[in-house]
Amino acid sequence: MHLYAWLAIILPFIGIAAIYVASCISGRLRNLAAVAFPIMAALCCLRLLPLLLHPGQLPLESSWVWVTHPFILEIGILLDPLSLILILVVSVISAIIAVYCLGYMKGDPGINRFLMLVNLFIGSMLLLVLANNLLLLFVGWKLVGLCSYALIGFYYKDERKYWIGGPEGDAPMTTPSFCGLKALVVTGVGDLIMLGGILIIFFYAHTLNLMELYKSAPVWFPELAQNPNLVVLVTFMLLAGPIGKSAQFPLHEWLPEAMAGPGPVSALIHAATMVKSGVYLVARLVPIFYIGRWVADCQSAELFFTITAWVGAITAFIAATQGLVAKELKKIMAFSTVSQIGYMWIGLGVAGLTQSTLVAGTTAGIFHLISHAIFKACLFLCAGSVIHAVHSIYIQDMGGMRRYMPYTWFFMMIAAVCLMGIPPLPGFWSKDAILLVNLEAHHIPIFVIAIATVALTAFYTTRMMAMVFYGAESQNLSHLKEESQTPHEALPIMWGACGLLALMLLALGAGGPWVERLLHHNFVLNLTETLKLPIKEAAEHAINYHLLVTCLSIGAILAGMIPAWVIYRSHERKIILQSRSVFRELHIFFWHRWFIDAFYNRLFINGTLKLADFVAFEIEDNFDNLIHHRLPVLVTERLPHLLLRLKTETDNFLYIGAYLMGIILLTIGLAMWP
Repeated sequence: MHLYAWLAIILPFIGIAAIYVASCISGRLRNLAAVAFPIMAALCCLRLLPLLLHPGQLPLESSWVWVTHPFILEIGILLDPLSLILILVVSVISAIIAVYCLGYMKGDPGINRFLMLVNLFIGSMLLLVLANNLLLLFVGWKLVGLCSYALIGFYYKDERKYWIGGPEGDAPMTTPSFCGLKALVVTGVGDLIMLGGILIIFFYAHTLNLMELYKSAPVWFPELAQNPNLVVLVTFMLLAGPIGKSAQFPLHEWLPEAMAGPGPVSALIHAATMVKSGVYLVARLVPIFYIGRWVADCQSAELFFTITAWVGAITAFIAATQGLVAKELKKIMAFSTVSQIGYMWIGLGVAGLTQSTLVAGTTAGIFHLISHAIFKACLFLCAGSVIHAVHSIYIQDMGGMRRYMPYTWFFMMIAAVCLMGIPPLPGFWSKDAILLVNLEAHHIPIFVIAIATVALTAFYTTRMMAMVFYGAESQNLSHLKEESQTPHEALPIMWGACGLLALMLLALGAGGPWVERLLHHNFVLNLTETLKLPIKEAAEHAINYHLLVTCLSIGAILAGMIPAWVIYRSHERKIILQSRSVFRELHIFFWHRWFIDAFYNRLFINGTLKLADFVAFEIEDNFDNLIHHRLPVLVTERLPHLLLRLKTETDNFLYIGAYLMGIILLTIGLAMWP
């Protein structure tokens, strides 16, 4: 079994070289190599699926020692329920996206570079997930970040047609290179802080191996907890990386700008890979801080779970409000991604607040990760097809697309219904599991925020589908038809990939309760029997919490979906906005993204650009001038003249000095002679 895991990591990296070599031969061979290696990696991961069905064999670890002194450093993989679930999600969805890329990027002059980056992205993410120690995990973590920077800024020449933002007059336009830099800077800040937290953990635990950290936590965590403020510091530092990578508040504003990359990049980053890495790392840290809270009895360790839950709740709500007013199709989905990842954080945060919600919270958070990865990948791929057809990123330039793209409409509708959480699709099962665990933990404030976010999600999803596929055709479509560019269905390879994801959603929805029980069983064995974490049974309640959550959830969906359909199906949104000043003010506030983005752009991104200019033009240019211009003149012309002058004027002094020094040395020698 270890061999399949190693192959899953190695194959995409081999694919990078294979794509380059194949591209020198023919485009068809290059395309074959681009999809063959991700598909083979996915097949290797699927070969590990029986381990989830029979989890008694887990965990499995394979490693080899790289450094033995002054500490042991190893390169290895860890197979446990969490890593198995993530590699299945990452590999399968990434393989589907790789196939879609062949149709979407057809004819693009940078297709070789794009396909190589996609393979590097997949391999880096699999390395991150399968790493058995925090150092190797951090290597994969940074590789994923660098790949995302390159893919977001893929159109680095900043041609006007690839700018995002606007429409003209409504909001400033942003170049792809700026968007890539924004992602790199914001996530890099979190990564650097997280590395400090990892080093503190290593100082106390003397290991970075994950299984050793878990097993020795009852010993080293109390030593760390002797200074409660240090526990608080480590909590903030370790969470900084996942907050940046998963685009959670307050480091969430980089993700909407990631839309500057090609359509498949959005699916890859928002569905299967980068943003899930933060959720994965939080899930990895849950057992450590659970031991600190409920075994070592360190009250400060509870802060980890409180921050995680509240960051998720705040982010879910803020991002959902921004999705209400966004005009770019992919940006609506980007805000949705930020919001839905907030739900995953809520589940993982609530998991450690009581001893009875550990397994339920972990199961709910990871189950929502699975369902979100599939339906959001489907949404982004369908959106890419629509944008390709209408030559515009704005939903007001669409309308009535259902008649032109029936397959894309059908598959996107399935994914949208899943996003809203309508039964029996998997979004319903996973979202309600998160709401339920909040009630069981008696965390009512977060539960109320989560329910409100359900209504907002239903509103912006219905708005998006109504403006894209229903209603009257836009002027943009009329203009395209006049120029004989009538929109049409995407290539079969593109809508086929979307259809496969939609089929996976239907299958996962039909087996939703069974999948949830399977995940629950795996986490029970891993957390309680393998890691020996103490848990308690959930208390009996007079009220049927399951029925209450279902009723409130469906009620919230209807409360958001019905008014959105009435307003945007009939295109009466301008009348609504003009009728009440409060609606107009809220629209402005949400449109400007709570003014958080403007603040970050001015402070971090523009500040970084100014610093880069200062270093380049003030420091590097002056240093270059000194080395290449002033110093050669000094050495070749002025220095010889100076030395000659010194020689002629000081010859007598040099002779006298040498004579006196000789006398002094001779006197000292005679005095010391025995």
